[in-house]
Amino acid sequence: MAPSLRQTTVSALSGGAVLTGILAGLAAGALWGLVFIAPRMAVHFSAVDLTAGRFLSFGALSFLLLVFARRRVWPSLQQSLAAAGMSVLGFTGYYLLLVLAIRDAGTEIPSLIIGTIPLWMMLLGRPVGFGHRALLPGLALTLAGLLLMMCVSGGLSQPANGVQMPHFWRGVAFAVASMVCWTAFGLLNAAWLKKHTKVSAMTWANWLGIATGMGALLLWLAAGTDAGALRATPGLAQAVLLCVVTGIGSAWLATIFWNIASQRLSASLCGQLIVSETLFALFYSFVWDGRWPTLIQTLACVFFIAGIFASLSGHRQLTQHP
Repeated sequence: MAPSLRQTTVSALSGGAVLTGILAGLAAGALWGLVFIAPRMAVHFSAVDLTAGRFLSFGALSFLLLVFARRRVWPSLQQSLAAAGMSVLGFTGYYLLLVLAIRDAGTEIPSLIIGTIPLWMMLLGRPVGFGHRALLPGLALTLAGLLLMMCVSGGLSQPANGVQMPHFWRGVAFAVASMVCWTAFGLLNAAWLKKHTKVSAMTWANWLGIATGMGALLLWLAAGTDAGALRATPGLAQAVLLCVVTGIGSAWLATIFWNIASQRLSASLCGQLIVSETLFALFYSFVWDGRWPTLIQTLACVFFIAGIFASLSGHRQLTQHP
């Protein structure tokens, strides 16, 4: 039984599918990085409002695409339930916790905690025949980058830019919970896509989008700001634009890219590519703050990138020695 599973893994990691999967994973990371800066650009809006607005945009676009598609593919009851569960783990639940974390602890520390997702996915989602020893170079480099970035941020008790955050540790707890949610989503989503090969990346993204949009609407009705109060909130137009951009770009389009990567790569290799989300989140944060990264921060990013290449090298050796 083990040899056949190994052969399946090797097959999934061979040919042009690998390059396509890598590029798709990096594109998803670039789009996901935007969500770390969005809460700082709409400070007058609650975490629930931003979460609901983003995913209502995601759901509306997904529904329209599915309704007006030349070949409409609707999910079965079992597929609908799977999409609903995944939408909570990977979208509404994950992002609500992340926005709360950023509000309490700033951008950098939550982005670094989310940046540990590759470590967990590499450990929990490694292919058959891919031992812990092959994981060590990528794991060590990624962990070194995280530790460097954590230290240069002034430590956990002193968030960047000297901003006083009385609920900092609560924000750290939210970030950890957010990380757990998405790690579970990443592993389960990859397994679901590999099991249901007849479902395309876009179809699954649309099903997830509709489920996520419905959940976002329920979330806003239960805990969102009253519509009248929202209209009177300063910066409404900018907040709406952010919700649309992150809903369509960072949710719908990024989900398609991630589904493509999940279909073509192992869960552990996909997980390593999530480091690009952290890199882009930090880049966007530096641009928003109008400052350059320090030498140590730059070195940390070099470690992140080296970790990706080390992981790619390890997985390539697996495909060359079936």
